[in-house]
Amino acid sequence: MTAHMPIASSPPARRRGAPARPIPASDVSTSVGLVGLATLLAWIAFCRAWPQIAPVFGADPASGVLSGPLAALAAMALTGLAMGIWSVVVDKVHLRPSTGIDWSNPRPIDQAMETASTKIAALWVTYGVLAGLFCLGRWYWDGQYLFSMQVLGWAAIPLFVLCVPYVIWLDRYMIRPRDHAWHFGAMLLRREAWDPHEVKKHWRAWIIKGFFSAFMISILPFGFRAVVEADFGAVLGNPVMLGVLLFELLFVIDVQIGTVGYLLTLRPLDAHIRSGNPFLAGWVAALLCYPPFVFAFMGNGGVIQYENNTAGWGHWFAGNEPLLWAWAAILVALTAIYAWATVAFGIRFSNLTYRGVLTHGPYRFTRHPAYLSKNLFWWLSVMPFITVSGSTVDVIRNTIFLGVVSGIYYWRAKTEEAHLLGEDEKYRDYFEWMNRHGIVTAPLHRLLEKLKPKGAIAPQPAE
Repeated sequence: MTAHMPIASSPPARRRGAPARPIPASDVSTSVGLVGLATLLAWIAFCRAWPQIAPVFGADPASGVLSGPLAALAAMALTGLAMGIWSVVVDKVHLRPSTGIDWSNPRPIDQAMETASTKIAALWVTYGVLAGLFCLGRWYWDGQYLFSMQVLGWAAIPLFVLCVPYVIWLDRYMIRPRDHAWHFGAMLLRREAWDPHEVKKHWRAWIIKGFFSAFMISILPFGFRAVVEADFGAVLGNPVMLGVLLFELLFVIDVQIGTVGYLLTLRPLDAHIRSGNPFLAGWVAALLCYPPFVFAFMGNGGVIQYENNTAGWGHWFAGNEPLLWAWAAILVALTAIYAWATVAFGIRFSNLTYRGVLTHGPYRFTRHPAYLSKNLFWWLSVMPFITVSGSTVDVIRNTIFLGVVSGIYYWRAKTEEAHLLGEDEKYRDYFEWMNRHGIVTAPLHRLLEKLKPKGAIAPQPAE
Protein backbone atom coordinates (compact mmCIF):
# COMPACT_ATOMS: atom_id res chain seq x y z
CA MET A 1 0.00 0.00 0.00
CA THR A 2 1.24 3.47 -0.80
CA ALA A 3 0.65 6.51 1.34
CA HIS A 4 -0.28 8.87 -1.46
CA MET A 5 -2.37 9.04 -4.57
CA PRO A 6 -0.21 9.24 -7.72
CA ILE A 7 -0.84 11.74 -10.49
CA ALA A 8 -2.49 10.71 -13.74
CA SER A 9 -4.24 12.35 -16.63
CA SER A 10 -7.71 13.66 -15.91
CA PRO A 11 -10.69 12.35 -17.87
CA PRO A 12 -10.71 13.91 -21.35
CA ALA A 13 -12.83 17.02 -21.63
CA ARG A 14 -15.80 16.95 -23.98
CA ARG A 15 -15.51 19.29 -26.96
CA ARG A 16 -17.51 22.48 -26.68
CA GLY A 17 -20.76 22.10 -28.60
CA ALA A 18 -20.55 18.31 -28.80
CA PRO A 19 -23.75 16.42 -27.91
CA ALA A 20 -23.96 15.33 -24.28
CA ARG A 21 -23.14 11.69 -23.77
CA PRO A 22 -25.56 9.56 -21.74
CA ILE A 23 -24.52 8.37 -18.32
CA PRO A 24 -22.59 5.08 -18.59
CA ALA A 25 -24.64 1.95 -17.98
CA SER A 26 -24.48 0.60 -14.42
CA ASP A 27 -22.81 -2.76 -13.81
CA VAL A 28 -25.56 -3.51 -11.29
CA SER A 29 -29.24 -3.62 -12.19
CA THR A 30 -31.83 -1.65 -10.25
CA SER A 31 -33.98 -4.75 -9.85
CA VAL A 32 -31.55 -6.89 -7.86
CA GLY A 33 -31.47 -4.46 -4.95
CA LEU A 34 -35.25 -4.11 -5.01
CA VAL A 35 -35.62 -7.89 -4.89
CA GLY A 36 -33.40 -7.95 -1.82
CA LEU A 37 -35.37 -5.13 -0.21
CA ALA A 38 -38.73 -6.83 -0.89
CA THR A 39 -37.44 -10.13 0.51
CA LEU A 40 -36.12 -8.47 3.66
CA LEU A 41 -39.35 -6.56 4.30
CA ALA A 42 -41.40 -9.72 3.71
CA TRP A 43 -39.28 -11.63 6.25
CA ILE A 44 -39.62 -8.83 8.80
CA ALA A 45 -43.41 -8.92 8.31
CA PHE A 46 -43.36 -12.73 8.71
CA CYS A 47 -41.35 -12.48 11.94
CA ARG A 48 -43.68 -9.81 13.35
CA ALA A 49 -46.74 -11.91 12.48
CA TRP A 50 -45.31 -15.17 13.86
CA PRO A 51 -47.70 -15.43 16.83
CA GLN A 52 -50.61 -15.50 14.37
CA ILE A 53 -48.81 -17.78 11.87
CA ALA A 54 -47.24 -20.22 14.33
CA PRO A 55 -50.26 -22.60 14.58
CA VAL A 56 -50.05 -23.24 10.84
CA PHE A 57 -46.58 -24.72 11.42
CA GLY A 58 -47.61 -26.54 14.59
CA ALA A 59 -45.57 -24.14 16.74
CA ASP A 60 -46.49 -22.47 19.99
CA PRO A 61 -47.71 -18.88 19.37
CA ALA A 62 -46.85 -18.00 22.96
CA SER A 63 -43.20 -17.91 21.97
CA GLY A 64 -43.82 -14.43 20.56
CA VAL A 65 -42.36 -12.71 17.53
CA LEU A 66 -39.20 -14.01 15.84
CA SER A 67 -36.71 -11.37 16.88
CA GLY A 68 -33.68 -13.39 17.97
CA PRO A 69 -30.19 -13.47 16.43
CA LEU A 70 -31.01 -16.54 14.31
CA ALA A 71 -33.97 -14.72 12.78
CA ALA A 72 -31.65 -11.82 11.94
CA LEU A 73 -29.20 -14.23 10.30
CA ALA A 74 -32.06 -15.84 8.38
CA ALA A 75 -33.05 -12.39 7.11
CA MET A 76 -29.57 -11.89 5.72
CA ALA A 77 -29.45 -15.39 4.21
CA LEU A 78 -32.87 -15.11 2.55
CA THR A 79 -32.09 -11.64 1.22
CA GLY A 80 -28.80 -12.83 -0.25
CA LEU A 81 -30.38 -15.96 -1.71
CA ALA A 82 -33.13 -13.96 -3.42
CA MET A 83 -30.66 -11.46 -4.88
CA GLY A 84 -28.31 -14.23 -5.98
CA ILE A 85 -31.07 -16.15 -7.75
CA TRP A 86 -32.34 -13.00 -9.46
CA SER A 87 -28.81 -12.08 -10.55
CA VAL A 88 -28.34 -15.45 -12.26
CA VAL A 89 -31.83 -16.21 -13.57
CA VAL A 90 -32.90 -12.73 -14.67
CA ASP A 91 -29.79 -10.55 -14.94
CA LYS A 92 -27.67 -13.53 -16.10
CA VAL A 93 -24.58 -12.04 -14.50
CA HIS A 94 -22.76 -15.39 -14.70
CA LEU A 95 -22.52 -14.95 -18.48
CA ARG A 96 -20.78 -11.58 -18.38
CA PRO A 97 -17.19 -11.40 -19.70
CA SER A 98 -16.20 -9.56 -16.51
CA THR A 99 -16.59 -12.82 -14.55
CA GLY A 100 -13.53 -14.23 -16.34
CA ILE A 101 -15.47 -17.46 -16.84
CA ASP A 102 -16.10 -19.44 -20.04
CA TRP A 103 -18.86 -21.93 -19.27
CA SER A 104 -18.65 -23.46 -22.76
CA ASN A 105 -15.06 -24.64 -22.45
CA PRO A 106 -14.44 -26.62 -19.25
CA ARG A 107 -10.96 -27.97 -18.58
CA PRO A 108 -10.44 -31.57 -17.52
CA ILE A 109 -10.44 -32.03 -13.75
CA ASP A 110 -6.80 -33.15 -13.68
CA GLN A 111 -5.76 -29.90 -15.36
CA ALA A 112 -7.97 -27.85 -13.07
CA MET A 113 -6.40 -29.54 -10.04
CA GLU A 114 -2.99 -28.11 -10.98
CA THR A 115 -4.16 -24.60 -10.13
CA ALA A 116 -6.98 -25.48 -7.73
CA SER A 117 -4.71 -27.28 -5.26
CA THR A 118 -2.48 -24.22 -5.03
CA LYS A 119 -5.47 -21.94 -4.45
CA ILE A 120 -7.00 -24.24 -1.84
CA ALA A 121 -3.75 -24.14 0.12
CA ALA A 122 -3.78 -20.36 -0.16
CA LEU A 123 -7.38 -20.13 1.09
CA TRP A 124 -6.75 -22.46 4.03
CA VAL A 125 -3.77 -20.39 5.13
CA THR A 126 -5.77 -17.19 4.62
CA TYR A 127 -8.62 -18.51 6.78
CA GLY A 128 -6.10 -19.52 9.45
CA VAL A 129 -4.42 -16.11 9.47
CA LEU A 130 -7.77 -14.32 9.73
CA ALA A 131 -8.80 -16.62 12.58
CA GLY A 132 -5.54 -15.78 14.34
CA LEU A 133 -6.15 -12.06 13.90
CA PHE A 134 -9.66 -12.44 15.32
CA CYS A 135 -8.17 -14.24 18.35
CA LEU A 136 -5.61 -11.46 18.88
CA GLY A 137 -8.15 -8.64 18.63
CA ARG A 138 -9.49 -8.21 22.16
CA TRP A 139 -12.47 -6.18 20.96
CA TYR A 140 -13.73 -9.26 19.08
CA TRP A 141 -14.42 -11.03 22.40
CA ASP A 142 -16.60 -8.46 24.05
CA GLY A 143 -20.03 -6.89 23.50
CA GLN A 144 -21.62 -7.08 20.07
CA TYR A 145 -18.65 -8.88 18.49
CA LEU A 146 -19.28 -12.03 20.54
CA PHE A 147 -22.19 -12.89 18.25
CA SER A 148 -20.02 -12.38 15.19
CA MET A 149 -17.32 -14.68 16.57
CA GLN A 150 -19.94 -17.35 17.29
CA VAL A 151 -21.25 -17.18 13.73
CA LEU A 152 -17.77 -17.31 12.21
CA GLY A 153 -16.92 -20.21 14.52
CA TRP A 154 -19.96 -22.15 13.27
CA ALA A 155 -19.01 -21.35 9.67
CA ALA A 156 -15.31 -22.22 9.95
CA ILE A 157 -15.40 -25.98 9.26
CA PRO A 158 -17.99 -25.75 6.42
CA LEU A 159 -15.90 -22.96 4.89
CA PHE A 160 -12.70 -25.04 5.01
CA VAL A 161 -14.47 -28.07 3.53
CA LEU A 162 -16.74 -26.50 0.90
CA CYS A 163 -14.03 -24.31 -0.60
CA VAL A 164 -12.42 -27.48 -1.99
CA PRO A 165 -15.17 -28.57 -4.42
CA TYR A 166 -16.01 -24.93 -5.16
CA VAL A 167 -12.47 -24.02 -6.24
CA ILE A 168 -12.04 -27.21 -8.28
CA TRP A 169 -15.38 -26.65 -10.02
CA LEU A 170 -14.68 -22.98 -10.72
CA ASP A 171 -11.14 -23.58 -11.99
CA ARG A 172 -12.52 -25.81 -14.72
CA TYR A 173 -14.23 -22.79 -16.26
CA MET A 174 -11.98 -19.85 -15.41
CA ILE A 175 -10.22 -18.33 -18.40
CA ARG A 176 -7.24 -17.28 -16.29
CA PRO A 177 -7.28 -19.46 -13.18
CA ARG A 178 -3.99 -18.05 -11.89
CA ASP A 179 -5.65 -15.27 -9.93
CA HIS A 180 -4.62 -13.46 -6.73
CA ALA A 181 -5.21 -16.55 -4.58
CA TRP A 182 -3.09 -18.71 -6.88
CA HIS A 183 -0.15 -16.32 -6.62
CA PHE A 184 -0.33 -16.39 -2.82
CA GLY A 185 -0.49 -20.19 -2.88
CA ALA A 186 2.44 -20.38 -5.29
CA MET A 187 4.42 -18.16 -2.93
CA LEU A 188 3.64 -20.49 -0.03
CA LEU A 189 4.42 -23.71 -1.90
CA ARG A 190 7.36 -22.31 -3.88
CA ARG A 191 6.13 -24.15 -6.93
CA GLU A 192 6.38 -21.57 -9.68
CA ALA A 193 7.07 -17.90 -10.25
CA TRP A 194 4.62 -15.72 -8.36
CA ASP A 195 3.89 -12.02 -8.56
CA PRO A 196 4.16 -10.10 -5.26
CA HIS A 197 1.78 -7.48 -6.66
CA GLU A 198 -0.90 -10.16 -7.01
CA VAL A 199 -0.20 -11.42 -3.48
CA LYS A 200 -0.80 -7.89 -2.16
CA LYS A 201 -4.11 -7.80 -4.05
CA HIS A 202 -5.10 -11.09 -2.45
CA TRP A 203 -4.44 -9.83 1.06
CA ARG A 204 -6.06 -6.44 0.53
CA ALA A 205 -9.25 -8.19 -0.56
CA TRP A 206 -9.28 -10.67 2.32
CA ILE A 207 -8.39 -8.17 5.03
CA ILE A 208 -11.29 -6.01 3.83
CA LYS A 209 -13.61 -9.01 3.72
CA GLY A 210 -12.55 -10.28 7.15
CA PHE A 211 -12.57 -6.95 8.98
CA PHE A 212 -15.86 -5.65 7.65
CA SER A 213 -17.71 -9.00 7.58
CA ALA A 214 -17.05 -9.45 11.30
CA PHE A 215 -18.31 -5.94 11.99
CA MET A 216 -21.44 -6.24 9.85
CA ILE A 217 -22.43 -9.62 11.30
CA SER A 218 -21.95 -8.25 14.82
CA ILE A 219 -24.59 -5.55 14.36
CA LEU A 220 -27.21 -7.67 12.60
CA PRO A 221 -29.25 -8.73 15.69
CA PHE A 222 -29.76 -5.40 17.44
CA GLY A 223 -31.59 -3.34 14.85
CA PHE A 224 -33.50 -6.38 13.61
CA ARG A 225 -34.85 -7.06 17.10
CA ALA A 226 -35.86 -3.43 17.58
CA VAL A 227 -37.82 -3.38 14.32
CA VAL A 228 -39.52 -6.76 14.78
CA GLU A 229 -40.55 -6.01 18.37
CA ALA A 230 -41.55 -2.37 17.72
CA ASP A 231 -45.08 -1.19 18.42
CA PHE A 232 -45.67 1.07 15.43
CA GLY A 233 -49.13 2.03 16.64
CA ALA A 234 -47.75 3.47 19.87
CA VAL A 235 -45.40 5.89 18.09
CA LEU A 236 -47.51 7.09 15.16
CA GLY A 237 -48.47 10.30 16.93
CA ASN A 238 -44.98 11.09 18.20
CA PRO A 239 -42.64 12.56 15.54
CA VAL A 240 -39.48 11.89 17.55
CA MET A 241 -40.30 8.27 18.43
CA LEU A 242 -41.64 7.53 14.95
CA GLY A 243 -38.57 9.11 13.39
CA VAL A 244 -36.23 7.04 15.55
CA LEU A 245 -38.10 3.84 14.65
CA LEU A 246 -37.94 4.64 10.94
CA PHE A 247 -34.23 5.39 11.28
CA GLU A 248 -33.85 1.94 12.82
CA LEU A 249 -35.77 0.25 10.02
CA LEU A 250 -33.70 1.99 7.35
CA PHE A 251 -30.47 1.12 9.11
CA VAL A 252 -31.61 -2.52 9.25
CA ILE A 253 -32.07 -2.41 5.47
CA ASP A 254 -28.60 -0.93 5.07
CA VAL A 255 -26.93 -3.45 7.40
CA GLN A 256 -28.71 -6.56 6.09
CA ILE A 257 -28.04 -5.86 2.40
CA GLY A 258 -24.56 -4.53 3.14
CA THR A 259 -23.68 -7.76 4.96
CA VAL A 260 -24.82 -9.78 1.95
CA GLY A 261 -22.44 -7.73 -0.16
CA TYR A 262 -19.43 -8.59 1.99
CA LEU A 263 -20.23 -12.32 2.04
CA LEU A 264 -21.22 -12.90 -1.60
CA THR A 265 -17.94 -11.94 -3.23
CA LEU A 266 -18.39 -14.77 -5.73
CA ARG A 267 -17.03 -14.77 -9.27
CA PRO A 268 -20.00 -16.66 -10.83
CA LEU A 269 -22.22 -13.83 -9.55
CA ASP A 270 -19.82 -11.28 -11.10
CA ALA A 271 -19.55 -9.89 -7.55
CA HIS A 272 -15.91 -10.80 -6.92
CA ILE A 273 -13.47 -8.19 -5.65
CA ARG A 274 -11.49 -6.96 -8.63
CA SER A 275 -9.12 -5.02 -6.38
CA GLY A 276 -8.84 -3.52 -2.92
CA ASN A 277 -7.94 0.12 -2.49
CA PRO A 278 -4.11 0.31 -2.87
CA PHE A 279 -3.75 3.65 -1.06
CA LEU A 280 -2.80 3.75 2.61
CA ALA A 281 -4.66 7.06 2.89
CA GLY A 282 -7.86 5.31 1.81
CA TRP A 283 -7.45 2.61 4.46
CA VAL A 284 -6.74 5.11 7.22
CA ALA A 285 -9.74 7.26 6.30
CA ALA A 286 -12.07 4.24 6.17
CA LEU A 287 -10.85 2.45 9.31
CA LEU A 288 -11.19 5.62 11.39
CA CYS A 289 -14.95 5.28 10.91
CA TYR A 290 -15.30 1.74 12.30
CA PRO A 291 -14.63 -0.10 15.58
CA PRO A 292 -12.33 -0.26 17.37
CA PHE A 293 -10.76 2.88 15.92
CA VAL A 294 -13.93 4.96 15.83
CA PHE A 295 -14.32 4.68 19.60
CA ALA A 296 -10.89 6.15 20.22
CA PHE A 297 -11.50 9.07 17.88
CA MET A 298 -15.23 9.81 17.74
CA GLY A 299 -16.77 7.88 20.63
CA ASN A 300 -17.50 9.01 24.15
CA GLY A 301 -14.28 10.61 25.39
CA GLY A 302 -12.69 10.23 21.96
CA VAL A 303 -10.18 12.65 20.51
CA ILE A 304 -12.75 14.31 18.23
CA GLN A 305 -15.97 13.59 20.15
CA TYR A 306 -18.55 16.03 18.80
CA GLU A 307 -21.53 15.34 21.10
CA ASN A 308 -20.29 16.88 24.33
CA ASN A 309 -23.28 18.39 26.18
CA THR A 310 -25.49 18.16 23.11
CA ALA A 311 -29.18 17.20 23.31
CA GLY A 312 -30.29 16.71 19.71
CA TRP A 313 -33.18 17.87 17.58
CA GLY A 314 -35.97 16.30 19.67
CA HIS A 315 -34.90 18.32 22.72
CA TRP A 316 -34.49 21.68 21.03
CA PHE A 317 -37.75 21.53 19.05
CA ALA A 318 -39.86 20.07 21.87
CA GLY A 319 -43.28 21.71 22.03
CA ASN A 320 -43.22 22.77 18.37
CA GLU A 321 -45.12 19.96 16.69
CA PRO A 322 -44.99 21.26 13.09
CA LEU A 323 -41.21 21.75 13.29
CA LEU A 324 -40.72 18.34 14.92
CA TRP A 325 -42.66 16.63 12.13
CA ALA A 326 -40.82 18.58 9.43
CA TRP A 327 -37.41 17.86 10.97
CA ALA A 328 -38.27 14.18 11.42
CA ALA A 329 -39.30 13.99 7.75
CA ILE A 330 -36.00 15.53 6.64
CA LEU A 331 -33.96 13.15 8.77
CA VAL A 332 -35.95 10.13 7.60
CA ALA A 333 -35.43 11.23 3.99
CA LEU A 334 -31.67 11.52 4.55
CA THR A 335 -31.58 8.07 6.17
CA ALA A 336 -33.63 6.67 3.27
CA ILE A 337 -31.06 8.04 0.80
CA TYR A 338 -28.33 6.39 2.87
CA ALA A 339 -30.14 3.04 2.78
CA TRP A 340 -30.98 3.48 -0.93
CA ALA A 341 -27.27 3.93 -1.65
CA THR A 342 -26.63 0.46 -0.16
CA VAL A 343 -29.63 -1.19 -1.82
CA ALA A 344 -28.41 0.12 -5.18
CA PHE A 345 -25.28 -2.04 -4.82
CA GLY A 346 -27.33 -5.23 -4.73
CA ILE A 347 -24.86 -7.98 -3.81
CA ARG A 348 -21.76 -5.85 -4.43
CA PHE A 349 -21.61 -3.55 -1.42
CA SER A 350 -18.29 -3.30 0.42
CA ASN A 351 -15.85 -0.64 1.50
CA LEU A 352 -12.43 -0.13 -0.06
CA THR A 353 -13.09 -2.34 -3.08
CA TYR A 354 -13.64 -2.14 -6.81
CA ARG A 355 -16.39 -4.56 -7.86
CA GLY A 356 -17.83 -2.79 -10.89
CA VAL A 357 -19.30 0.66 -11.46
CA LEU A 358 -22.64 1.95 -10.16
CA THR A 359 -24.35 4.74 -12.07
CA HIS A 360 -28.02 4.25 -11.17
CA GLY A 361 -30.21 5.12 -8.19
CA PRO A 362 -28.79 7.89 -5.98
CA TYR A 363 -25.45 7.56 -7.79
CA ARG A 364 -27.06 9.34 -10.71
CA PHE A 365 -27.17 12.55 -8.64
CA THR A 366 -23.92 12.44 -6.68
CA ARG A 367 -20.90 10.14 -6.61
CA HIS A 368 -21.17 9.75 -2.83
CA PRO A 369 -24.84 9.76 -1.78
CA ALA A 370 -24.23 7.70 1.39
CA TYR A 371 -21.49 9.98 2.70
CA LEU A 372 -23.42 13.12 1.85
CA SER A 373 -26.69 11.99 3.43
CA LYS A 374 -24.98 10.52 6.50
CA ASN A 375 -23.08 13.72 7.26
CA LEU A 376 -26.11 15.94 6.69
CA PHE A 377 -28.03 13.65 9.06
CA TRP A 378 -25.40 14.12 11.78
CA TRP A 379 -25.36 17.89 11.43
CA LEU A 380 -29.17 18.16 11.55
CA SER A 381 -29.76 15.58 14.28
CA VAL A 382 -26.89 16.31 16.69
CA MET A 383 -26.94 20.08 16.16
CA PRO A 384 -23.42 20.54 17.62
CA PHE A 385 -23.72 24.32 17.53
CA ILE A 386 -26.23 24.26 20.43
CA THR A 387 -25.36 22.80 23.85
CA VAL A 388 -27.21 22.31 27.12
CA SER A 389 -24.21 23.64 29.02
CA GLY A 390 -24.35 27.01 27.28
CA SER A 391 -20.57 26.80 26.96
CA THR A 392 -19.07 28.60 23.97
CA VAL A 393 -16.09 26.27 24.22
CA ASP A 394 -18.37 23.22 23.86
CA VAL A 395 -20.05 24.80 20.83
CA ILE A 396 -16.71 25.52 19.17
CA ARG A 397 -15.29 22.09 19.92
CA ASN A 398 -18.40 20.17 18.82
CA THR A 399 -18.77 22.14 15.61
CA ILE A 400 -15.11 21.90 14.66
CA PHE A 401 -14.89 18.21 15.52
CA LEU A 402 -18.01 17.30 13.53
CA GLY A 403 -16.45 19.31 10.72
CA VAL A 404 -13.36 17.12 11.08
CA VAL A 405 -15.55 14.01 10.83
CA SER A 406 -17.12 15.36 7.64
CA GLY A 407 -13.61 16.07 6.40
CA ILE A 408 -12.66 12.43 7.01
CA TYR A 409 -15.58 11.34 4.86
CA TYR A 410 -14.51 13.77 2.14
CA TRP A 411 -11.04 12.22 2.39
CA ARG A 412 -12.58 8.75 2.05
CA ALA A 413 -14.48 9.88 -1.03
CA LYS A 414 -11.39 11.25 -2.76
CA THR A 415 -9.31 8.13 -2.06
CA GLU A 416 -12.12 5.93 -3.38
CA GLU A 417 -12.33 8.05 -6.52
CA ALA A 418 -8.58 7.76 -7.03
CA HIS A 419 -8.84 3.98 -6.75
CA LEU A 420 -11.73 3.64 -9.20
CA LEU A 421 -10.37 6.18 -11.67
CA GLY A 422 -7.24 4.08 -11.93
CA GLU A 423 -9.18 0.84 -12.46
CA ASP A 424 -11.99 1.37 -14.94
CA GLU A 425 -12.56 3.47 -18.05
CA LYS A 426 -16.28 3.34 -17.35
CA TYR A 427 -15.75 5.02 -13.99
CA ARG A 428 -13.68 7.73 -15.67
CA ASP A 429 -16.58 8.35 -18.06
CA TYR A 430 -18.99 8.38 -15.12
CA PHE A 431 -16.73 10.79 -13.22
CA GLU A 432 -16.73 13.20 -16.14
CA TRP A 433 -20.49 12.83 -16.71
CA MET A 434 -21.23 13.63 -13.07
CA ASN A 435 -19.02 16.73 -13.18
CA ARG A 436 -21.14 18.00 -16.04
CA HIS A 437 -24.63 16.69 -15.33
CA GLY A 438 -24.93 15.42 -11.76
CA ILE A 439 -27.68 17.35 -9.99
CA VAL A 440 -25.59 17.58 -6.82
CA THR A 441 -22.08 17.04 -8.16
CA ALA A 442 -22.10 19.39 -11.16
CA PRO A 443 -22.91 22.63 -9.25
CA LEU A 444 -20.32 21.77 -6.59
CA HIS A 445 -17.75 21.03 -9.29
CA ARG A 446 -18.38 24.36 -11.00
CA LEU A 447 -18.13 26.19 -7.67
CA LEU A 448 -14.84 24.52 -6.80
CA GLU A 449 -13.48 25.35 -10.25
CA LYS A 450 -14.32 29.01 -9.73
CA LEU A 451 -12.71 29.04 -6.27
CA LYS A 452 -9.55 27.34 -7.50
CA PRO A 453 -6.56 29.77 -7.60
CA LYS A 454 -5.44 30.70 -11.07
CA GLY A 455 -2.55 28.56 -12.23
CA ALA A 456 -3.22 25.90 -9.60
CA ILE A 457 -2.76 22.28 -10.63
CA ALA A 458 -5.95 20.32 -10.03
CA PRO A 459 -5.75 17.04 -8.08
CA GLN A 460 -5.74 14.21 -10.60
CA PRO A 461 -6.94 10.62 -10.43
CA ALA A 462 -4.62 7.72 -9.88
CA GLU A 463 -3.25 5.46 -12.59
